[in-house]
Amino acid sequence: MSDDLENLLHEERSFPPSPEFAAQANASAGLFEEAVDREAFWTAQARDLLTWDTAFTQVLDFSDAPFAPWFADGTLNAAYNALDRHVDNGLGERVAIHFEAEDGTGETWTYARLRDEVARTANALTGLGVGLGDRVAVYMPMIPQAVVAMLACARIGAPHSVVFGGFSAEALHSRILDASARMVITTDGQFRRGTTMPLKGAVDEAIAHGDTPIEHVLVYRRTGGEVAWDESRDVWWHDVVPRQSTEHTPVPVPAEHPLFILYTSGTTGKPKGILHTTGGYLTQTAYTHRNVFDLKPETDVYWCTADVGWITGHSYVAYAPLVNGATQVIYEGTPDTPHRGRWWEIVQKYGVTILYTAPTAIRACMKWGEELPNGFDLSSLRLLGSVGEPINPEAWMWYRRVIGHDRCPIVDTWWQTETGAIMISPLPGVTATKPGSAQRALPGIGMDVVNDLGEPVPNGGGGYLVLTEPWPAMLRGIWGDQERYRETYWSRFPGMYFAGDGAKKDDDGDIWLLGRVDDVMNISGHRLSTTEIESALVSHPYVAEAAVVGAADDTTGQAVVAFVILRGEFTELADEVGEGRDVVAQLRAHVAHEIGPIAKPRDILIVNELPKTRSGKIMRRLLKDVADHRTVGDVTTLADSSVMSLIQRGLAGK
Repeated sequence: MSDDLENLLHEERSFPPSPEFAAQANASAGLFEEAVDREAFWTAQARDLLTWDTAFTQVLDFSDAPFAPWFADGTLNAAYNALDRHVDNGLGERVAIHFEAEDGTGETWTYARLRDEVARTANALTGLGVGLGDRVAVYMPMIPQAVVAMLACARIGAPHSVVFGGFSAEALHSRILDASARMVITTDGQFRRGTTMPLKGAVDEAIAHGDTPIEHVLVYRRTGGEVAWDESRDVWWHDVVPRQSTEHTPVPVPAEHPLFILYTSGTTGKPKGILHTTGGYLTQTAYTHRNVFDLKPETDVYWCTADVGWITGHSYVAYAPLVNGATQVIYEGTPDTPHRGRWWEIVQKYGVTILYTAPTAIRACMKWGEELPNGFDLSSLRLLGSVGEPINPEAWMWYRRVIGHDRCPIVDTWWQTETGAIMISPLPGVTATKPGSAQRALPGIGMDVVNDLGEPVPNGGGGYLVLTEPWPAMLRGIWGDQERYRETYWSRFPGMYFAGDGAKKDDDGDIWLLGRVDDVMNISGHRLSTTEIESALVSHPYVAEAAVVGAADDTTGQAVVAFVILRGEFTELADEVGEGRDVVAQLRAHVAHEIGPIAKPRDILIVNELPKTRSGKIMRRLLKDVADHRTVGDVTTLADSSVMSLIQRGLAGK
């Protein structure tokens, strides 16, 4: 990657931790010194944070690179570490989960209650023939029973494969087939934006192919809707789980025993089943959760807004918070149902102290206006987190000012499904944060930015983000296709894991993520980041949200095409004769001013909505289809598939 990135992402603002926060922080600068001896450092984390049935004597074996067993001769159980040991230590009455349903009703799950329900479910799974090593697909909405199902699988040593409840029957089928799952755990349906949507029907459709090894479908009644029923295969949760005993001994498994398979989404061809094992994964997720979020389990109320269908929901909802004995919020619904202040209402209701969410959600809240969060008491918040994609500086500043009232540290985290846990992040209480920068690799992580030849770039240079040393939570391969694992992640730069992301080091050596390398455009030989152009657009007072793609161009190779949502008070400008053109002209000039004339968008389309999945991810590949005048690809995972039709018509009318 060329040094044309050197002129990007200059940020003069910096926010050192307050003396009060630093004085009580879990992390200290000494962590970096401790981590110089990486194996000793990770050994200490594994022993301090987890309970082992058999103590390990081996730490890391990288002799068969790129495969990296950690703590291989130790044994443990993930569910025991998440639940039983807290109950055994007298913390059974601590709240594990505050569940908030979409309709505003809620229930409290203590560690004792959660442990008992997981034990009953584990007994039920065993009674239905699921055993050690068998794969179980979980296809459920964001309710406590989804976490129960995952932990029950872990309790008996059955790897789970969670499939996001917004995925289609075909997506579910391909994942069941690839993992050779013997059982599906699902619900009759789910609540979404005040209505009910079926889930069991998609399971039936997936299994109807006749080529899966599914023996049972365990169904939790959530909505009470009518479902088709196969007496030889289908089993109601309420018929088998409540009558089980709460006596159940967790199965100790080797540290390298598979804990779960999670399929990457949004790619063409066969899905990639990312394999994670038990000991290293739990070690690093617990360590990062404790230090990145400055967790105080006795007093904090933690809320990660991610669905368990994604890696963030696995690591920072289902596992690390419970392993660390935290109290957390799980919310079933969307940020705008029944009103756009719903999230802030929940923060106020439960006294949330730590909030971890996505830039897409933050920008949506910006679009809705400050008066909504200002109408609720957010004074309990003490730390804010961002995950999922690079956050543009203006959204970062809005998050800090409006939600954090200029006193909450923001941890902008970078990691992937493949890494299993956070890899790059500020350390609250230690790091002076910069809006838009994930900043530094965490203690114990080997990371660099390299050029096309695999050579480290100097400060101020741009290139490819690579991981230079194995880490405990790293993927152990692609399920059933280890050659694909080698080719996908380790072939571009021999001896280094290539994350697929572009990055830049600023003059201080801090890391700025530039998105996937596919999102780094080549305009007349100049490499430009879509993230940077989006940040420039959103910094304009008219703009609430923006998505940028590169479109084919006969002259420049690629051209910038931007899709923009205006802030509410400016939306009428786009509809007025002449004013719409003036808005576009102002935005193009603004980008040229912020970055340079080379970055000026060829086309800017003002839209009411952007195509997003139900988890809030912008589907830029669909926008690229429109910009390149191609047939738009699969829209089944969008929250509202009609958005693409409106965008296509809008571009055609330009």
